[in-house]
Amino acid sequence: MVRGRQTVLWLQAGSCGGCTMAFLDRLSPDLKAAGLSLLWHPSLSEQTGEEVVAVLDGVIQGRTALDILCIEGAILRGPDGTGLFNRFSGTGKTMLEWVRLLSPLASYTVAVGACAAYGGVAAGDPDPTDAAGLQFEKAALGGALGKNYRSRAGLPVVNVAGCAPHPGWIMETLMALASGQMAPEDLDQLGRPKFFADHLAHHGCARNEFYEFKASAEHLSHGGCLMEHLGCKATQAVGDCNERGWNGDGSCTKGGFPCVACTSPGFEDSINYLATPKIAGIPVGLPLDMPKAWFVALAALSKSATPKRVRANAAADHVVFPPKRTRDSSE
Repeated sequence: MVRGRQTVLWLQAGSCGGCTMAFLDRLSPDLKAAGLSLLWHPSLSEQTGEEVVAVLDGVIQGRTALDILCIEGAILRGPDGTGLFNRFSGTGKTMLEWVRLLSPLASYTVAVGACAAYGGVAAGDPDPTDAAGLQFEKAALGGALGKNYRSRAGLPVVNVAGCAPHPGWIMETLMALASGQMAPEDLDQLGRPKFFADHLAHHGCARNEFYEFKASAEHLSHGGCLMEHLGCKATQAVGDCNERGWNGDGSCTKGGFPCVACTSPGFEDSINYLATPKIAGIPVGLPLDMPKAWFVALAALSKSATPKRVRANAAADHVVFPPKRTRDSSE
C-alpha cells in the first residue's frame, strides 16, 4: 500500500533550468492533486539557507521519508573525480556527494532531462567538467551512481529523458511512482518509461504526408519533410512529442525545426543539427526498424508517385496548391 502523499526532493546539478521550466507547464496537474508533497525545490520552494540544510539533514538522519529523489542536470564529477566543479552552496558538500548520499535513501530516483539521464549538453565534447548522467555516461551504463544502483523500491534510475522533457512525461512518471505503478519492465533498455519511449517523435508529425512521398524541404521555412536534407531524426527518436504536443499544441517539427533526438544519449555530439549526414546521397540515419535497402527502394518509388501538389507545397513556405478532387487519380 502507498502511504499518504509521496515526498519529492528536487535538486539541480549541472543544469540550465529548462527541465524546471517544462515542469511548470500550466497544463500539468499540481503536485498535491497528483498525490505528491514537495520537500524542497531550488526554484519553487520558500526555504533557503539553513532551512534547506535542515531539510536535507532530516532526510539523512531518517527523520523525513524520501520517496522520490529528482535530479535535474548532469553530475559534474571533475576535477579528477572530486565533484568540486559543482558544490551545493552552504552545505559544505558537492552535488556529487549529495546525490550519492541521498539516492540510497530514496524509494525512487528520477533523472529529469537528458543531462541527468545521460550527461546531455553538459557532456558534449570536450566535456571539461567530466559530466555524466546518474546511471549512464552517454549510452554506457555507469554514470555517477554506477550500473548496479537500485533504489529502495528496487528500480534503477528512471530516466525522463529530453532536452527538456515534455511536462507530461515528468508529471506522469512522478504520479506512476507515487501510486506504485512502475516496475522494472516498464522501463526500456536506457531507463526511459515506456509510456513515452515506445513511441517515435515521427508519430503524429504534421509533415507525414510529405515524408510518405519523400517530398523534402530545402530550407527551414519550407513545409516539406525535414528528414532528407535538414537533419530531422524524428523517425529515430523516441517520444510522443507530436502526439500530445507541447503547451497543448506545439512541437519542434510543427514549429519548423528538425527533431534532434534529444531523448537519446549522445544527441549533443551532432556536428550540424540542421543538415542530414549522407553517404552516396543516402541519409546515414534511417528509420529505426527499416532495413536500408527497403528504405532506398520505397523512397525511389514514393518520389516517382509524388503528386504535384505535394511536391510544390514541400518546397514552399505556405500552401501553394490546396487539395482538390480531380477526374482521375492524377494531379
